[in-house]
Amino acid sequence: MSLFKPNVKLSRLFSPVDVLVLAALGAIIYGLIAVGSEFSGVLRPVVEINLSPWALPRYTMLSLFRGFAAYFISLVFTLVYGYVAAYNQRAERIMVPLLDILQSIPVLGFLPSLVLALVAAFPHSNVGLELACILMIFTGQAWNMTFSFYHSLRSIPQELRDAARVYRLTAWQRLLQLELPSSAVGLVWNSMMSMAGGWFFLTVVEAFTLGDKDFRLPGIGSYMSVAMAKGDGAAMIYGVIAMMVMIVAVDQLFWRPIVAWSQKFKLEETEAATQSGSFMLELLQRSRLLRWVDNRVWTPLVAMGQPRLLLATKPGPMLISPGSATNGVRTLEEESPQPQKTARKLLGRCAVIIILLGIVWGVASVAKLLAQLNAADWLHVGKLTSLTFLRVFAAVAIGTLWTVPVGVAVGLSPKLSRITQPVIQMMASFPAPMLYPLVLILLHAAGVSINYGAVALILLGTQWYILFNVIAGATALPQDLREVATMYRMGTWEKWRRLILPGIFPYLVTGWVTAAGGAWNASIVAEYVPFRNETLVADGVGAAISVATAGEHFAMLAACVLAMCVAVVGINRILWKRLYNLAEDKFALTK
Repeated sequence: MSLFKPNVKLSRLFSPVDVLVLAALGAIIYGLIAVGSEFSGVLRPVVEINLSPWALPRYTMLSLFRGFAAYFISLVFTLVYGYVAAYNQRAERIMVPLLDILQSIPVLGFLPSLVLALVAAFPHSNVGLELACILMIFTGQAWNMTFSFYHSLRSIPQELRDAARVYRLTAWQRLLQLELPSSAVGLVWNSMMSMAGGWFFLTVVEAFTLGDKDFRLPGIGSYMSVAMAKGDGAAMIYGVIAMMVMIVAVDQLFWRPIVAWSQKFKLEETEAATQSGSFMLELLQRSRLLRWVDNRVWTPLVAMGQPRLLLATKPGPMLISPGSATNGVRTLEEESPQPQKTARKLLGRCAVIIILLGIVWGVASVAKLLAQLNAADWLHVGKLTSLTFLRVFAAVAIGTLWTVPVGVAVGLSPKLSRITQPVIQMMASFPAPMLYPLVLILLHAAGVSINYGAVALILLGTQWYILFNVIAGATALPQDLREVATMYRMGTWEKWRRLILPGIFPYLVTGWVTAAGGAWNASIVAEYVPFRNETLVADGVGAAISVATAGEHFAMLAACVLAMCVAVVGINRILWKRLYNLAEDKFALTK
């Protein structure tokens, strides 16, 4: 999956483009040093945030590095978790529902305990606070990426799996040559959404307070939090401008080249007439230095790390039939030699024992907290959970109405994608809580209470999950099928019914699942909003979590988080699991 053509002879090692590459590398190293100094800094009771615009470049750089550190952790988590869930049927029964729970547990549900634990572990430095911030951003990034990768692995065409077994590809070769390329388009677009989702709680995780304790880190999130608390309009404008510049720069320098590069992995027999392009990708491809590193360093390292591919004249046996009960997806046990199976079983049993011990300890600790509540408290929590449930599904439904047509239009038109991608990326990446004051002013003018207006606030942060997945689905539609639809002169409605909706449906389900999870998370800030000189509180479990956190009422906090988890598991079993099965069995164009 190299960016460069192999075996290119270099007349010179450096070119003008390489000067820019070296300058960018120097900037990255400087940023890493600056972030390292923050990690090693002495833990201070209160960090004073400078609201001068001249402090914003440094704050923006620190937040950006935290975001990319969290993204790297999310990517590793995605590849490992999604791979195991897709290929181990017994683990899948636990891991997929658990993923639903993890993405729906609100940040404030475990932020207090995580911050306190990490600060206690590193009492004399900022390492604990920095790790807590990165892990909190991770919780806003990992889940939709994992769902996308898991679904992509489940949707790989059976004939490609058979070919991989005939050529006796190892697990490493299959990952690099089949599974990652098959999931590239969806994973790239969901990665963009993950970075956007990571910024959602930036004002919370960089400026977190617990009772009278102030845990604050320098960054653009804490800058905006202090600016809004002080009502400094000029500082808020500076912060918005800095955020927009950062988002556009990341889109043009990082995401746009990756999106253009990922088009090579589309499963189609006919190439699209117009391809997505990127000036930055073309610039990097002209770099002699990067090409030399790719040819002389990266490619040999990859070759050393994988066994030699067997010749096609020596095919391996077909170990599984296409129509078997596993739908052509082999489990890890079926593909491993006996010693590896034994070692894996032993490690698996040890892991299960450790996990069970952790669960027992956690359940006992939570039970002590929940014992402080009475029946009336539980009835109240159930009512609040039901109200938030209605808001979540209202937000998902409203978001679907506009994101499906817009996402299909953008995904099917590379020209439109080039124009709208930076705008969409900027709108999705901009922390929605920073827009809440403006929306609340409009709702107040229209006479809408916070109980109904919270739906609009939740929608601001969750609609992008659906949009990005629909764009990924439309982008992945094979060009030859689109040409067949045109050749047979299908009308607009018939094309949508026979091609577009079935083609994007698996991606749409992923969008719904991740949007619903994001909506539950967003409820903690959408149902409890400081506005002017008061705090607007809606009836819902999200507001209850915010109130319990502010008041250090850990028993009520645990009850609300538990109620949310139960609701999410129920929805997963009743609705999302069935939609996933429908998408795999009936609407996967690759089968």
